[in-house]
Amino acid sequence: MQNNYSIGRTTNGLPIMACDFGLKGKPILLLAGVHGDEIEGVSLAKTLIADFIKSFNYNVQLTVIAEFNLDGILLETRKNANAVDLNRNLPTTDWTSKEEKEKYFPGTSPCSEVENKNLVQFITEKKIEFIISLHSWKPCLNINGNCKKEATILSQITDYKIVEDIGYPTPGCLGTYAGLERDIPTITYELPRLEKNRRKVEDKNILAIKKVLSL
Repeated sequence: MQNNYSIGRTTNGLPIMACDFGLKGKPILLLAGVHGDEIEGVSLAKTLIADFIKSFNYNVQLTVIAEFNLDGILLETRKNANAVDLNRNLPTTDWTSKEEKEKYFPGTSPCSEVENKNLVQFITEKKIEFIISLHSWKPCLNINGNCKKEATILSQITDYKIVEDIGYPTPGCLGTYAGLERDIPTITYELPRLEKNRRKVEDKNILAIKKVLSL
């Protein structure tokens, strides 16, 4: 079964579209496009949606949000239309108004951005139990919470390193909000940035994600 719907609107009033697959099993969220200039994750999520429309034979309830920060995607910028980094704006205990760099601007208060308000409500109401958040930077699998088994499978197929710390502070991020503070295992899945042979990269990551869904 496939179901398309909006979980809410962006700052500029555009729909944040979600696509559901499966009727039973663990509720899983596959999120992409948190940073609008990280198109690799958006592309991979859209490819997965196209594949799952053809066939979805997994005992999970999967939601794919391919273009979470649609304003940022259209503007080709990391941040949203309010110039806020959505992965520094979630209501975590470590949220701070101080940013290391301008590109990490966390907003004026935790969860000030409508995109994150929608996401928080969605995760709560859908009772999400596992999150994969697609980004692109240096390839790695940043785990928060009890998801070492899933990360190991992903790593075996992709050769991406599993890390518990990305290497710099990320206050207000999804991994902390969900994985550490709400016991929702979360993998921040960093794809290679600006890879020329994107299809080759996508093929192995599609295989890896499908393997995890088969658990």
